[in-house]
Amino acid sequence: MEVINLKDKLGKFPGHYDPKIIAELNGQHVKLVKFKGDFVWHSHKDEDELFFVIKGSFFMDLRDKTVEIKEGEMIVIPKGVEHRPRADEEVHVLLFEPASTLNTGDVENEMTKKELEWI
Repeated sequence: MEVINLKDKLGKFPGHYDPKIIAELNGQHVKLVKFKGDFVWHSHKDEDELFFVIKGSFFMDLRDKTVEIKEGEMIVIPKGVEHRPRADEEVHVLLFEPASTLNTGDVENEMTKKELEWI
């Protein structure tokens, strides 16, 4: 059991859309990720995802609307819902999702990260 400093962890990696695992509990991963630009449209057949904004803001595109999530806010995307995160400026996000969750869900492309690094 150790205290995890999110600011320290976020300083350990520069890349965007490259989630890092910082903790695990009950089969869930707690991850940090930085967004900038557009991600890929995707969904997760079996997993819900929680996005909590630590710093900045981003847009979550859904097929029927776009929602802005600001610093200190969060959104839960239910399993099966197609979505696309995007950010005009760098945003720092904490993710909470099952350990089996692939970042690009049902899509595999150059943004897919199959093996995530623990930091």
